[in-house]
Amino acid sequence: MTQQLPQVPPVEANEPELAEVRNFRDVGGLPTTDGRAVRSGRLFRSGHLAHATEEDAAFLASLDLHTVFDFRNQADVRVEGADVDLPGVRNVNIPLNDPADGKEFWRLVRDGDIAQLREILGGDKAADRMADSYRKMVVERTADHSRILHALAEDSVPALMHCAAGKDRAGLSIAITLLALGVERSAIEADYVKSNDPHRRYKVSRSSTASDAMSPEVMELLSPLFDARVEYLRGAFETIEETWGSVDTYLAEGLKLTPETLGRLRERLLTEV
Repeated sequence: MTQQLPQVPPVEANEPELAEVRNFRDVGGLPTTDGRAVRSGRLFRSGHLAHATEEDAAFLASLDLHTVFDFRNQADVRVEGADVDLPGVRNVNIPLNDPADGKEFWRLVRDGDIAQLREILGGDKAADRMADSYRKMVVERTADHSRILHALAEDSVPALMHCAAGKDRAGLSIAITLLALGVERSAIEADYVKSNDPHRRYKVSRSSTASDAMSPEVMELLSPLFDARVEYLRGAFETIEETWGSVDTYLAEGLKLTPETLGRLRERLLTEV
């Protein structure tokens, strides 16, 4: 059974509903365990920027971003397109594991081949696929997450992190960043599940004209892939503790964050005590 999440006070942040950029938000205001909070206007997250309107792009430009971290792979870019150009912003592409990776899989999703969808997603297979991908990202992409955090500690703030939907690859990268900042675990989880809000969810393009392409069964099969389930994130946190023994050891030995680097990171992204 899913545990009920603690309620976290809403952050004081500009959170517009952009026309063609899904799942955008500022994570400023999230509380840390030592009584500080993430600074507003320093760290943002979203879905891809490929379809941003002129108005969307103007808003993003107004954030004075230093770096946009794009965690999509080549297959994502072929489907969605390259990010909109934001003058003066450094774009860093770090392809991370896609929980639904593979051209053939996305063909099945778009075409609604219900027999094959049942075979690969039925029962608990879809949710297990997602949970396993989070655990693998923690272990297999440690060097990438280290690179991101070192960049934030040096010169990459304000920053925006995104993938395709802004839910999994960006969601986990944001969660790891917040973990390094000492943000309360309940606040990290509460921010993560915001991706379930209807206006934030990824727009899936379906090419099938079959009568069952959007049937309740197909939508139920796909649901675990497009949900931000707290169990996925908690599985990643459990993997950190199983692999490294503690968050502190993960930060020091896994992410290679020295006390000095961690101090700079927190100075850049947190309010004063």
